[in-house]
Amino acid sequence: MDHDAVLAAFDRRMRRDARPDGPGARVERVGEVVRQTGAAHDWHGVLWSDLTEDTAAGAIAEQIAYFTSLGREFEWKLYAHDRPAGLADLLSAAGFTPGPTEALMVAETGDAPAAPALPDGVRLLPVTDAAGVELLADVHERAFGTDRTGLRERLSAQFASAPETVVAVVALAGDTPVSAARMELPPGADFAGLWGGGTVREWRGRGLYRALVAHRARIAADRGYRTLHVDATDLSRPILERLGFRVLSTTTPFIYGPQAPDAYRPQAPDSPGSPG
Repeated sequence: MDHDAVLAAFDRRMRRDARPDGPGARVERVGEVVRQTGAAHDWHGVLWSDLTEDTAAGAIAEQIAYFTSLGREFEWKLYAHDRPAGLADLLSAAGFTPGPTEALMVAETGDAPAAPALPDGVRLLPVTDAAGVELLADVHERAFGTDRTGLRERLSAQFASAPETVVAVVALAGDTPVSAARMELPPGADFAGLWGGGTVREWRGRGLYRALVAHRARIAADRGYRTLHVDATDLSRPILERLGFRVLSTTTPFIYGPQAPDAYRPQAPDSPGSPG
């Protein structure tokens, strides 16, 4: 894999020329900033920028004014290679709060591993309706310890109006949901995004996270997507490295406004579960 070429393609297709990631969202380009906004349950924030030391402070102030006028908390999704070099410091000085840094990792779908055998009594259930969304959100609440009302609303709207752009799956032990994950499939893109992989505490370490990565990778390959991308936490990074993923960059969420992660950041990272 050509690191520089893949990174340039990711920046171009998934950030600079991004399409809305939900039926109610819209992407706007204002000067050298690309941002997304929409309904309350959508992700609000800055996807891409191409700023200089002379233009960065003004662009930051413009985005704060814009999202504040809408009454929205928002995220400036900063990547390690974004310019200018001091952009993180400028965001902090403007009142943004940085979240945990995650590794942007990629893998070719053609190199996807075979799914490991599921534990006895566990089966995978494709999510296609409101009942499935409820099961997935239940896993997320138990795995990550946060309310997922916004995720329920966003996924329900996506399945209703653009089901071809999302894949979601729940692992059931009997009738109990114990692991879940989803994948975003932007139309016309080479990149498929892995999001929200999580397993409840008592079922970790049994191969469920690896199985859900492999399950989604095969679907992405079947649908013509060449590359998987994932924002990996420290928990998931070593697992993904063993599955053939490589680090492309790092990304840090800079948050403006009172922190309410589920309300404004439905794109939770892929992780085996919460730390501890």
